[in-house]
Formats: sequence, C-alpha cells, structure tokens
Amino acid sequence: MTAAAALLVGGGHDEEPPRPSAAQALSPSADATRSLARPLPPAEPMRLRIAAIGVDAPMTPVGLDAAGALRTPPAGEPGLVGWYGDGTVPGAAGTAVATGHVDTPTGDPGVFYDLGTLTKGDIIEISRSDRRTAVFTVRAVELYDREEFPSEMVYGSSDRPELRLITCGGGYTKRTGYLSNVVVFATLTAAT
Repeated sequence: MTAAAALLVGGGHDEEPPRPSAAQALSPSADATRSLARPLPPAEPMRLRIAAIGVDAPMTPVGLDAAGALRTPPAGEPGLVGWYGDGTVPGAAGTAVATGHVDTPTGDPGVFYDLGTLTKGDIIEISRSDRRTAVFTVRAVELYDREEFPSEMVYGSSDRPELRLITCGGGYTKRTGYLSNVVVFATLTAAT
C-alpha cells in the first residue's frame, strides 16, 4: 500500500474533526508491549465496536485501486468500516488495517469522526465470522500529514496481532480534501 492509501476525501465540516493529543503518541514502551493474547486463526471480521466513541459498525472487505491506494467503503455508506481484505485478518498474526469515513460529502459525521479522541488503553472489539471476538487495546493515536505519511510504520508487517484504524483528519481544503490522517495503533490483548 502507498502513502496515498491513507487519504479519505470527505465533504469537510466547518470544524475540524477531533485531533489526538500529544499524550497519545507512540512511545518506545508502548512499542515494546507484547500481545497478551495468542493470534487467532483467520476468520472474516463482521462488526467493529469502540464503546469509548460510540461506534458499532458492520465491516466489509476493501481492496486497492489501480494506483495501489487503499479503497474506502462506499461514500453512500458513512457508517461502514472497510478492512483490507487482501491483507491480515483482524486477530491473526500480522498488521490488519481498517478504514472508515470521517464525514460525508455533505459534512455529516462518518463512522470514524471521533477516532482522534481515542486514548491509550481504550478497547476495540471486532466480532468475527467464527463467533469469536478479537479484543484490541489502543497503544497510540497519531495524526500524520498526508505528504509525510509513514507507510512502513503504519502498514508494515508484525509478528504479533496488530490493528490499524485510519481516517482523515487535520485541516481541510476544497481543493485537496483533508491534509492529514488519524491513525490508531492497537494490539490484540484478548479473544473471547
């Protein structure tokens, strides 16, 4: 996936979506944290829940476009979360990636509008087709300028079950869309 894969163009609000605070940034100690749960076998993710921001959304696989950028869920479905269907399945060993709209073309909030308000320790649950739930704990929330998007850090492989949630963020212009991306880094900590 390319750095452009992270850009989701929305309609833009009069106000910027919430930004993560500097206290939520990646830290060496967070990076060293090992998963507390064993990787799960592959099973399609069905639903994503983040109680801290009131998200309870269905999931659908998305792929890459001709330029190698991650596709987003259909613009007409702002409450849908897309997961990279050709990559790691959430809960399995590796880095799973999910994306959602921050807003709609008319400026209404999308499923990930409040993603920037998550804090370290918040819980993300993904219900899977095998009737298990992969439970991830947020270890960092970052805002990256899309021109300096750290693709390898965000999309790079891992030997532990990792999850990245990505949406638009930061400033917005009609000409270029959102100028940044919010990225949540989370690690599998339980499976039920």
